[in-house]
Amino acid sequence: MRALLVEDDPLLGDGLKTALEREGYAVDWFQQGGNALEALKREPFSVMVLDLGLPDMDGLDVLTEVRRSGSLPVLILTARDAIDQRIRGLDAGADDYVLKPFELQELLARLRVIRRRAAGRASQTIHLGRLSIDEASHQVTWQGQKVELSRREFALLAELAHQPGQVLSRPRLESLLYGWGTELESNALEVHVHHLRKKLDRSLIATVRGIGYRLNIDAVETPQA
Repeated sequence: MRALLVEDDPLLGDGLKTALEREGYAVDWFQQGGNALEALKREPFSVMVLDLGLPDMDGLDVLTEVRRSGSLPVLILTARDAIDQRIRGLDAGADDYVLKPFELQELLARLRVIRRRAAGRASQTIHLGRLSIDEASHQVTWQGQKVELSRREFALLAELAHQPGQVLSRPRLESLLYGWGTELESNALEVHVHHLRKKLDRSLIATVRGIGYRLNIDAVETPQA
């Protein structure tokens, strides 16, 4: 899960980055809209938190550019509380609108909602055969038993579970797990996959040589002999 945070207030931005990382996101934080738009051209993101009062351009203009190129879930974060401003933001394509000051837990919950909506799910829990993933509590259950995962192990499993059976490339998974400025060991992704296989099932995640990994639907549905 990779979040694009666009907020020019250093104190608020730093606090939000820390909170999102604790929630399991790899976070890329920009203080200018233009830099955020450049990042979107090069990297995949799971969600965007967008302030409207940016120093280089209006946040609504950033949102307009985002909507021209895709359907990335966008949550607007702003002090503009006039009803016409909120209507403009929603009409411009925002998925939700949070006013400053705000409660952090509510913001995180709203992010989970717009991500579920984008994935076509109504529940915060992903149920796949013997596997259940609660994205709110970060709780994973395998064959009825709770399994403790690290933040990145959880993020990797959740990303694969969002698209079961589909192959996700190594570069994409690495970019979703690690933000810019993070020094990445060459075998970091393999280590996380190894730990997941050890904690859950060795056949749960299949390696597609030269490409990446996929969640093995057969292993989720049927116990291995």
